[in-house]
Amino acid sequence: MARPLRLGVIGTLVWDTIVREDRFGPVEEWGGIAYALEALSAGLTDEWEIVPLVKVGHDLAERALGFLGGVPRVWVERGIKVVPEPNNRVELVYQGQSRRTERLRGGVPPWLWPELAPLVRDCDALYVNFISGFEMELDTARALRAGYPGPTYADLHSLFLGIGAAGLRVPRELPLWHEWLRCFDAIQVNEDEFGLLGRAWGDPWELAAASVGPAAELKLIAVTLGPRGAAYVAGPGMRADPRSWPPARHRLGATGTAWSARIANTGESKRGDPTGCGDVWGATFFARLLAGSELEPAMVDANRAAAKNVEYRGAGGLHRHLRGRIITAQPS
Repeated sequence: MARPLRLGVIGTLVWDTIVREDRFGPVEEWGGIAYALEALSAGLTDEWEIVPLVKVGHDLAERALGFLGGVPRVWVERGIKVVPEPNNRVELVYQGQSRRTERLRGGVPPWLWPELAPLVRDCDALYVNFISGFEMELDTARALRAGYPGPTYADLHSLFLGIGAAGLRVPRELPLWHEWLRCFDAIQVNEDEFGLLGRAWGDPWELAAASVGPAAELKLIAVTLGPRGAAYVAGPGMRADPRSWPPARHRLGATGTAWSARIANTGESKRGDPTGCGDVWGATFFARLLAGSELEPAMVDANRAAAKNVEYRGAGGLHRHLRGRIITAQPS
């Protein structure tokens, strides 16, 4: 029998403490890449299995392995590396529905290319989520680009966060952003990150169109817009099938201009816990592309999954909720 297709997932498991102004009180739960893994478990077709490429701190290693082992189709034997550093812990304090402060304690070291190379060799596609922003340095990302032949999708999220006093995460422009954009076939940013990306250029949409041009390594930029849905900018000749991305990396013959669209949310906006919505959105979007969906239907599915995530608190068991198997209480 042929082996399953393997999706490598690079990110960081985070022990979250989530503080909100509601009657439920603080929630302590696995977060970070946990949201994406749960969403991929719900969204991928049966031919795929998930290979997390994750460093875990020794202090939470046993609990982390227990969590990962409970997510269907996640293969934990190959890509988990326990390190002596303390695991990443984040306190998220929400003010209102979406504004929040974020503080980081601990932190596992970044991956180096000699560590990653043997792990990605057997992966048929790669999903990278910069949960901490320290998953890999730019040199490793460059080496990954040169050494990995499969399609790559990256959520650049925390590359746009620096660290201030007492671990407070603060927004920043992304140093060497033009180099980072060359390291992946498709990237994801949220609206605020998109603005930071385009600050030096003047207009982020003009920057996006230039970044996915005919000779560009990058072919797709997805921008999440919160309750308003999402948008994208695609390069000339770009196809939705991720298997078509690697052969097009160095092809200079594409003609035409970049194209874009916004895909609005179709459902009613709901109050709840927005933690992990961007991770669920990106994981679902990439899963649907891997299943053969076109860009806009895949974004519709991603919008629905992110909206459904708002109804659920924490990441544990989220795959069941996203499949519609459980109903959760709404915060008052």
